[in-house]
Amino acid sequence: MHIHQEIDTRGLNCPLPILKAKKALAGMVSGQLLKVLATDGGSLRDFQAFAKQTGNELVEQQTVGEEFIHVLRRR
Repeated sequence: MHIHQEIDTRGLNCPLPILKAKKALAGMVSGQLLKVLATDGGSLRDFQAFAKQTGNELVEQQTVGEEFIHVLRRR
């Protein structure tokens, strides 16, 4: 999987990880992948809802220790 852009939102709470992801996706081309690093436990459900609302695909979610990794594909 080739990640085109990665943003670090560790230490930020809702809604900042979503807002930063939305801004990053806006500057990307359709089909490109965005990786978001987060520490907000609520980000798991937040990114699921964000993907449904925006039409971007939530390709993957992982929990690694106390960090959450989200991979989105730009619609």
